[in-house]
Amino acid sequence: MITSHQMRAARALLGIDQKQLAALSGVSLPTIQRMEASEGNVRGVVSSLIKIVDALDAAGVELIGNEQISQARGRGVRLKEVGS
Repeated sequence: MITSHQMRAARALLGIDQKQLAALSGVSLPTIQRMEASEGNVRGVVSSLIKIVDALDAAGVELIGNEQISQARGRGVRLKEVGS
């Protein structure tokens, strides 16, 4: 669903820290910290993951999966165009 690298990259694109992501998503700060410290795909309660992904989406970040269209293969993040 989302990797720890994508979470950190998404926060960097938005210019927010872990505390701000916790507030935006309604997920606790220790949960955000634990998720970002994990290797590979973030593991956690599905409802928490969905809240984080939804919060990042609402803030304007698109998560790119392995098989989604982009210049190259692999996972990533990008800012959405305004109005998208």
